[in-house]
Amino acid sequence: MVDQELLDILACPKCKGDLEYDEKAQTLTCRACKLRYRIEDDIPIMLIDEAEKID
Repeated sequence: MVDQELLDILACPKCKGDLEYDEKAQTLTCRACKLRYRIEDDIPIMLIDEAEKID
């Protein structure tokens, strides 16, 4: 599980907007950019090029 203090300061690297944390899926989602960032071993992978595009 990702530390709450880390979640509180994380922002989308593309638009600097808020992220939605999905603990079950281990992802962070930016609704504004329609990008989903994965979390591996409790470390968010915040690379725009590695984000999944969503609808």
